[in-house]
Amino acid sequence: MEQNIFENIKKINEFWQEYWSARDFYKILDYSEYNKFMSAINRAKESCKNSKNKIEDHFADVSEMVEIGSWAKREIENIYLSRFACYLIIQNADSTKKMVALWQKYFAIQTRKQEIQEQYLEDTRRKQLRDEMKKHNKSLAEVADKAWVQNYGTFTNYWYMGLYNWLDATWIHAKKWLKKSQKILDHMWSEELAANLFRATQAEAKLKRENIFWEQKANKAHFEVWKEVRETIKKLWNTMPEELPASDSIVKAERILKSDESKKIDNQNTPN
Repeated sequence: MEQNIFENIKKINEFWQEYWSARDFYKILDYSEYNKFMSAINRAKESCKNSKNKIEDHFADVSEMVEIGSWAKREIENIYLSRFACYLIIQNADSTKKMVALWQKYFAIQTRKQEIQEQYLEDTRRKQLRDEMKKHNKSLAEVADKAWVQNYGTFTNYWYMGLYNWLDATWIHAKKWLKKSQKILDHMWSEELAANLFRATQAEAKLKRENIFWEQKANKAHFEVWKEVRETIKKLWNTMPEELPASDSIVKAERILKSDESKKIDNQNTPN
């Protein structure tokens, strides 16, 4: 099957967004009539709703004028589809049709490729952010030491309590089902790591900018920075940090990335 068939019927609107016409799409699935194709579209819309996606974001009802001969035109109903809508239609189409079965296999392969690519990008972001966190936490510890912070563990817990709704490190371990020996930062996805990195840079800047000395003031400043970060996350309607699931260890992600890099180097060194 030509992979380009699907991409060749793709259209681009004035906002440079891709979409597919249902009137074009039903033909490559070997449906004889558009009306018969509507049952697959309706099932796909239901799947869209059940997956917590807005139907109108992926299925746009439109009217088009088409020529019917002798310069005459008439209005027909059509639906503009997102890539996700096309995927749902394929999954809900008549699989006894040979072309539908082939396209279901094609989309399954493409979906798996996309999952692998997204996981690779996520692992890459996690590694970069975790490396940055190590550097900034070290820098923050040095600034905290100059502010006469004697108990760095307590100082760290103030950051957790500010961001994680008064949960300290022990409670976060329990909430995320982590062992005591596992580092919380090593089991964060990139979204959570990014929030923590922002905290580290802003807490360090606040201690320096306000010339903060004495442990109690430093702890209070650390808590206040985290509280503001939490409020920002809340305003953006994002998932709160304590509700985010733990990821696999960053060590596993680093091992996979290193393996991928080794494969690339081996492939480059393989003679043609």
